[in-house]
Amino acid sequence: MIVITAPTGNIGSRVLSLLFDAGEDLRVIVRDPARLPDPVRERVEVVVGSHGDADVVDRAFAGADAVFWVVPPDSSRTPADGWSGFTGPAAKAFAAHGVGHVVGVSALGRGTAVADQAGLVTASLATDELIAGTGVAYRALANPSFFENLLEEVDSIWEKGVYADVLDPDRKAPLVAVADIAAVAARLLRDRSWTGFADVPVLGPEDLSPNDVARIMTEQLGRPVRYERESLDDLRGTLIGYGLNETFVHGIADMKHAKDNGLDAGVTRTAETASPTTFEQWCAEILKPAFEA
Repeated sequence: MIVITAPTGNIGSRVLSLLFDAGEDLRVIVRDPARLPDPVRERVEVVVGSHGDADVVDRAFAGADAVFWVVPPDSSRTPADGWSGFTGPAAKAFAAHGVGHVVGVSALGRGTAVADQAGLVTASLATDELIAGTGVAYRALANPSFFENLLEEVDSIWEKGVYADVLDPDRKAPLVAVADIAAVAARLLRDRSWTGFADVPVLGPEDLSPNDVARIMTEQLGRPVRYERESLDDLRGTLIGYGLNETFVHGIADMKHAKDNGLDAGVTRTAETASPTTFEQWCAEILKPAFEA
């Protein structure tokens, strides 16, 4: 029995699809079962509720061999409460029910000089330690920023030909497609021969700078796109203006600052850490249809 949390989310839905197609015995935790595809809802076990709720995870993890764990970012909470606080009930349930294996979505940066100053990433890395401390075999998917983050920039690209961030325009860093993360997660959940605690980096096929990203989007979308660097102060002001928790906003800014100072540069890309989807391919298959819609 494999339990999937956040099964309607960007990564979880893909993990669910891969394991469903492989014929695995599945249970999902979901707030709204109507959001599941009909064939899935008819065949998998469904536990309704939040996987941050102690009663819900207690029911869901009974008899489970493995769990796919995702913490949904909650901008109304502090980073520490949003990650470790949210995961606390699950950690107790892992131990109480003898769950053998857990695969979690995490981040790059462990062991780097800026790991303890990286805001949301620091909170995520601490949550990995919390889960590993329960004694389960745990694999933390150590991810860089996602290609899919750029979908938030579609309106700006359409209206102004601009996408914005706070990073140095020429700093190259890994980027990854969520489909590649899901593929690694599904593989680990199906082949549970691993033990102990380890990071599993998923780095994409190449490092790209913001200027590289703008150039490739220009080529793929058939219209000029340029990168515009904003300040951390402007980012904080914008997000606080949206009503986000101020501590959470500072966590975002600290994460961005850490990424601009080597947070994602601590792992070498190898055949084992690379993933296949190129940014060009992702633009053609995901970004361009979203842009044209």
